Amino acid sequence: MSDDYIEVRGAEENNLKDLDVRIPRESLNVVTGLSGSGKSSLAFQTIYAEGQRRYIESLSAYARNFLGQMDKPQVESVEGLSPAISIDQKNAANNPRSTVGTVTELHDYLRLLYARVGVPHCPECGREVGEQSAQQMVRRILDLPEGTKAKIAAPVVRDQKGAFEDLFEDLVSEGYSRVEVDGEAYDLAYDDPDLDENYDHTVDVVVDRVAVSEDVRSRINDSVETALEEADGVLKVIVPDAGDDLELGGATARSTGDLADDDEDNRFVVEFSEDLACTHCGIDISEIETRSFSFNSPHGACPECEGIGNTKEVSEDLVVQDTSKPLKHVFEAWSYNRSYYQTRLDAVAAHFDVSLDTPFEDLDDDVQDAFLYGTPGDVVFKRNTKNGIRRKEKPFEGVIPNLERRYIETDSDSTRDHIEEYMSVTTCPACDGTRLKPESRAVLVDGTPITEVNRMSIGDALEHFEGMEANLNDRDLKIAEEILKEIRARLGFMTEVGLEYLTLDREASTLSGGESQRIRLATQIGSGLVGVLYVLDEPSIGLHQRDNDRLLNTLHELRDLGNTLVVVEHDEETMRRADNVVDMGPGPGRHGGEIVVNGDVEELMACEDSLTGDYLAGRREIPVPERRRDYDETLTIAGARQHNLRDLDVDIPVGAFTAITGVSGSGKSTLMHDILYKGLAREMNDNTSVDPGDHDAIEGVDNIEKVRLIDQSPIGRTPRSNPATYTGVFDYIREKFAQTKLAKQRGYEKGRFSFNVKGGRCAACGGQGTQKIEMNFLSDVHVPCEECGGARYNDETLDVTFKDATIADVLDMSVEEAHDFFEADSRLGRRLKLLMDVGLDYMKLGQPSTTLSGGEAQRVKLAEELGKKDSGDTLYLLDEPTTGLHSEDERKLIEVLQRLTDRGNSVAVIEHELDLVKNADHIVDLGPEGGEHGGDVVATGTPEEVARNDDSYTGRYLRDKLPAVDLEGPRSDRKQPAKDEAAAPAADDD
Repeated sequence: MSDDYIEVRGAEENNLKDLDVRIPRESLNVVTGLSGSGKSSLAFQTIYAEGQRRYIESLSAYARNFLGQMDKPQVESVEGLSPAISIDQKNAANNPRSTVGTVTELHDYLRLLYARVGVPHCPECGREVGEQSAQQMVRRILDLPEGTKAKIAAPVVRDQKGAFEDLFEDLVSEGYSRVEVDGEAYDLAYDDPDLDENYDHTVDVVVDRVAVSEDVRSRINDSVETALEEADGVLKVIVPDAGDDLELGGATARSTGDLADDDEDNRFVVEFSEDLACTHCGIDISEIETRSFSFNSPHGACPECEGIGNTKEVSEDLVVQDTSKPLKHVFEAWSYNRSYYQTRLDAVAAHFDVSLDTPFEDLDDDVQDAFLYGTPGDVVFKRNTKNGIRRKEKPFEGVIPNLERRYIETDSDSTRDHIEEYMSVTTCPACDGTRLKPESRAVLVDGTPITEVNRMSIGDALEHFEGMEANLNDRDLKIAEEILKEIRARLGFMTEVGLEYLTLDREASTLSGGESQRIRLATQIGSGLVGVLYVLDEPSIGLHQRDNDRLLNTLHELRDLGNTLVVVEHDEETMRRADNVVDMGPGPGRHGGEIVVNGDVEELMACEDSLTGDYLAGRREIPVPERRRDYDETLTIAGARQHNLRDLDVDIPVGAFTAITGVSGSGKSTLMHDILYKGLAREMNDNTSVDPGDHDAIEGVDNIEKVRLIDQSPIGRTPRSNPATYTGVFDYIREKFAQTKLAKQRGYEKGRFSFNVKGGRCAACGGQGTQKIEMNFLSDVHVPCEECGGARYNDETLDVTFKDATIADVLDMSVEEAHDFFEADSRLGRRLKLLMDVGLDYMKLGQPSTTLSGGEAQRVKLAEELGKKDSGDTLYLLDEPTTGLHSEDERKLIEVLQRLTDRGNSVAVIEHELDLVKNADHIVDLGPEGGEHGGDVVATGTPEEVARNDDSYTGRYLRDKLPAVDLEGPRSDRKQPAKDEAAAPAADDD
């Protein structure tokens, strides 16, 4: 075999049919074909899986002990294989602390830059903070009230793990006997601190204990210098018994120190440093370190929100949802203990001389505030008596403070869940969502704090750091030069893959699969690896055609470094610019698993046996509808201004098919998900748990009865969930098996054939069919259960057969095979046909939901919706439903969406795929750019009208998809067809 190829022989993974294929190395290879034709089986489950397995085998036996043994893919051999890296569509992170900056490691470089050349400023007055001498420290200590008993201590250990036994011995030998460990005092002459070495500890050596007085200035001076020497320029002053109004250098105890306030101890602790202090405000600044700018560390995180950036608070609007209700019924939040709280309301109402039957909106503002937030301390109410003893009088706490306190104190999950219904997530008021503590926010580089940089888009941040060297002095320039190069390089890579609109503080969990994949792609470019095999899963997902060239240039750059790329992709432009195309097919599922074409795009287009080639060559195409639907009513979103939306008014036609388009980051998801769906869910379903984005109103809600969001979120989170269970098909199948002769003889009911309950399922794997092996620094691997071989059921259950097939055999069937197998059952046949209609013929009924792509999960949900009895007047919202679809499958999907609309429903989709967009009745095109340069409506109207708009990027690309005559034709030529002329027949409803 030549070293120029990766050669796969005898691949039989899933539906692959003893497949042999040669893939050129150091080339951009696209693997394409119908959904279910075997693309992922070849690229990921054969080539990449074998590369991962070989990597594991290269490790030591000790390391393999922890990682477990990976099964070899069903392939005879794979030769010419390089180290393999998979870049798929999974979200970058689900941790709310993860941001674009952290997952790209940009924030690490920013922290290093600010820690090394940042100029600290006072968080109070804004003055630049300078160094503080020992004499200044002495003067500030002497500012304490005369006679104050204080300890002068040296913090020799700060938040470090260890038992520190040797340290304590050394301190005794040096003449020190008193220490404070984690705030607790010890006398080393008598006590032996027993510390857990696995936890962080702080050790303060008490250098001196003094009663502050001008007479002991010399002693205090000596002790300060000693402490500074012991702790490398840092000391602490500890006042064990301080008053609340204690001040030190103009700053109160509560604002500058750690104040523990309880019955036994009221400590005042302030830290001095030779390095940083504001002499004007009397504020000492801790040493500036990289961790000072990490919101994942207590040294940098905002103490109020602990680095999350937002807090959960009881919302007044949720507590009082209907102000027209009488006072006695308005506080539904107190329904979990109504009898007790009713007596409190009675007392407050009597005090203000109002009736409990008075509508809340009719109360004076001060009375409303009293009920919501409590009464002053001098207004007290008698509580109930018990056994003739009057209980303590106290002020009325207020509904909102009571709920907030109960939420913190309760041990009841049900009470906590109930209160959460009346809470909303709000931006942290202490840090304004920046996540960092005040001292970290006050450190500037070139006049800019790190929090301001984090709020920049990637494109703006790149511009900000361009030429920054000119603004730095010689010392800072020498330190920052390499850091700035790395920051600019990473920002540049992100821009190259079309992500310049993302802000650095954007939560990673809010990124789409395509955005997450392109972030990892940019990281790989930055790594500069050579000779690597990259396997990618549809990197063009979520990318507007305008930005596709930049993505393809990035892939070519990776290739030109000497790497091999295997890209599973349906995008036409990607195929045209590939070095080699592997077309799988000829059909899906059992009809696929073969190589139709393996060559350049010209060979693909010339092959008349290839559906992909037919669409590329124009022999097949998705047609433009003959007519566009007219509409009379609309849903009008008024004043949408969430995120980057600029106070938009947007009409969504009722009874029509609408496409929401625009470049990545233009505001499409914000408009549909955050405002339209959440706003309707709250208004129509009275769902107080959702918090819609900022907008004025949604008008025309009476024109629809229901709203359904069909997104790409998983249909289940465990391998026990699958398409059969989600769509209800499995219920009918279990009934079939329960009615067999053997099942009746043994007394097996329907539940026996469920792998979610004990009895019939395999006890070893709990009905999952697989067991998880944790791979530590690699992704977890699921291997077939050794007990049942992946069948999910025990032997007794598998004794029962229907038409010679066990329940496990049925779950292993594709949708198409199951449709033929159960052809005599109309209920099963209809539901399985719906899955086929959305292009899922190839999918196995028992395929674990965790293995479904976002597009597949969305189409399963769509099939489930189609199976419901439909009276029309439903608004269906879909997010990029063409994800993962071949042009032929896309044609089927469009027919389904047109069918839904013809039933009298409204359909709105976020989409970039032009073949779907050109089939819409109405387009809302957002932009013109992404991020802060987007958020406007660029164009609206029919596809023909948008195509004539030169300001619309979408319109420009649409022109190639629409017949020239349509671009010239007037809008009035396209009228709503008569009902008997409807283009698509309604589905049968039984």
